Amino acid sequence: MEAYITGTGIISPQKTFDTDDFLSDVVKYDTNSLRCIEPSYKDYLNPTLARRMGRVIKMGIAASSICFKDSNVAIPDAIMTGTALGCLEDTEKFLLAIIDNDEQFLTPTSFVQSTHNTVSAQIALQLKCMNYNFTYVHKGYSFESSVLDGLMTIAEGNGKDILVGGHDEMTDKYYRVCDRVGYWKKEVVPTMELIDSKSDGSIAGEGAAFFMLSKEQKEKCYAKLRSIKFIYKPESQQEIEKRISEMLAEKNLTADDIDVVVYGINGDARYDGIYDQLKDSYFKNSTSTYFKHLCGEYQTAGSFAMWIASMIVKTQSIPDAIMIGEKKHKQIKNVLIYNSFMGTDHAAFLLSQC
Repeated sequence: MEAYITGTGIISPQKTFDTDDFLSDVVKYDTNSLRCIEPSYKDYLNPTLARRMGRVIKMGIAASSICFKDSNVAIPDAIMTGTALGCLEDTEKFLLAIIDNDEQFLTPTSFVQSTHNTVSAQIALQLKCMNYNFTYVHKGYSFESSVLDGLMTIAEGNGKDILVGGHDEMTDKYYRVCDRVGYWKKEVVPTMELIDSKSDGSIAGEGAAFFMLSKEQKEKCYAKLRSIKFIYKPESQQEIEKRISEMLAEKNLTADDIDVVVYGINGDARYDGIYDQLKDSYFKNSTSTYFKHLCGEYQTAGSFAMWIASMIVKTQSIPDAIMIGEKKHKQIKNVLIYNSFMGTDHAAFLLSQC
């Protein structure tokens, strides 16, 4: 199963929209919760409709609109999105309204917009797209599942241009809930120093990223998505390396053929050792990069990583802000993403030059 990435659109805590710049001007944060830099939504939405939409819905529609324009695709053959939390802000509004109004006189808007498939549905409504539309809610595998569905749909001949994406938002209440169970750091760590942190927890993040997967190579092509591998609750480092080797062998590659690896290092001392072992041993001959200091940790952060990997392949450059050590290859043919969420949901993506 393979597909070409022919368009991208991303809203993130970095300057990733309405620009051709590739992370040369990184936004640095001194806080443990990163929020997206949002565009002017009047450029993507009717202002009257936008007033009734939650923040993540508007981010999703804007990111997908950027992707459609970038790929020059008007109507996709299918829409697949992944989200772990759905429209969290609207969910909170509805639950609070139940309490405040003693379960009476509730307006339906927040409830209708709180469902997990709201973003994909709103994208389809904006386009009047009646094609296959599905949302995956698989925690740390939510975005990855949408990508797998897109690859399968293309492989089965049921579509030529497939929109896939991931989106999740951070709210103050959700931050506090996750803080109680140890998701976030207790001390404030500047984002550019996150990789050197040796304490438990990470920094919170959010974002919305969409990609056009196409069956055929087009004039504008970022990279070729060649494979994706899920590794659920690996028992050992040896199992991780074995599963990655199997994925690469299917494409007649070895670890030495991987020019760049994008790691999901997030500063959490409990889980970063996995990346360190891969970086220092299995992929010791590959250029090492990381990304979560730019977008924060969230269940669909893999979508930000795929944007970075796509841009690395397309531009044949690696921003200084994501480098670990020195660059070891002049030409970048193969890029591998290795990411996990809370040490449980591990996934690897393989991207190559078109």
